[in-house]
Amino acid sequence: MPEKTDDMHRLDFKHTALVDRVSETLAQAILEGVLKRGDQLVEARLQERFGVSRSPLREALRDLEKKGLVDIIPRKGTFVKTVTRKDIEDNFPVRACLEVLAAREAFTRMTEETLDALERALQQMKEAAGKSDGKAFMENHIIFHETIIKASGNDVLVKVLDNLRMHSMWYRFAYQYYKGDFQRSSTIHQKILDLFWNKNSDEQEIENTVRGHIEIALERFLGYLEEQGK
Repeated sequence: MPEKTDDMHRLDFKHTALVDRVSETLAQAILEGVLKRGDQLVEARLQERFGVSRSPLREALRDLEKKGLVDIIPRKGTFVKTVTRKDIEDNFPVRACLEVLAAREAFTRMTEETLDALERALQQMKEAAGKSDGKAFMENHIIFHETIIKASGNDVLVKVLDNLRMHSMWYRFAYQYYKGDFQRSSTIHQKILDLFWNKNSDEQEIENTVRGHIEIALERFLGYLEEQGK
């Protein structure tokens, strides 16, 4: 009897691993623009591509729906989500409030190891900017912010912000936004890091700087949508 239980655990683990692999691969394709808004994810083709059955594939698609990356329409199929102005206007103010809270809590818990991690991420951002490498810039930008959020030590805050930051509007348009604005972004992140390094920094200034960074991003994302006629 115990052997059957162990077998079931192995099967469950294998199934979960398949779901995660498919979900992560498709999410990356969406975030990098390989799969574009409105594209249909055809189940038969994906089953063949990943070598999986219908069950783990559909679980992976539901996971992507929860993350705000796709829309599952009954009797029609699964489509890469089209981000609207309202999506962005709903997301950014909430994220700004929570990232400000994370920054405030992180400041009181900031270690030299965390500061070094932020320094490395920022340096990579600057190097990517010099090469006009939007993908590398964005990857390190994400690392920079996630390092601050995790440094808050608040597990609930980390989880909620992780979900908000996974929304497609943040990733899908981030590359478009940062592509021509490397210098301004690098400057504001340097200011944030300098404030964290200085133990005598005013917490209100940290909060204002982080909030201002996100509010400026909101304005520029909305501007991008207007340029695209969305």
